[in-house]
Amino acid sequence: MKTLNPWQSYKKVATTTASPGQLVLMLYEGALRFLEQAKTAFHCDDPLDFNLNVCTNVQKAQAIINELSLSLNMQAGGEFAANQRRLYNYLDRRLQESNLRKDLDGINEVIHRLTIIKDAWAEMLQTGAAFRESPVPLAMAG
Repeated sequence: MKTLNPWQSYKKVATTTASPGQLVLMLYEGALRFLEQAKTAFHCDDPLDFNLNVCTNVQKAQAIINELSLSLNMQAGGEFAANQRRLYNYLDRRLQESNLRKDLDGINEVIHRLTIIKDAWAEMLQTGAAFRESPVPLAMAG
């Protein structure tokens, strides 16, 4: 029987007990982590390490972005979901171009845009939690 190290155990528990909103936040964080790893690969002296690390980490970020896109509820999400899908498609294209050309500009652009989305998502989760925990509806407070 293979045992998990403490970090793997933590990640497994965190993903199985997280709310859907928290899972989306974790996906954004994972994509950003892979893109940061791809950026550090640009400092590799060995061309093989450079290409493998950039390619692997960009593809992992693309897989997360595609999963986020596929998980959108297009019927219930309406115009927001359609706009989000277009944004995810754009981010995926930018990463694909950056991976092919080994261009850092596209990776930096996607990091910038995903960071804005992740921060907004985290704020929405915190604000939603504060609203649910408030004994007085916020619209009536004050």
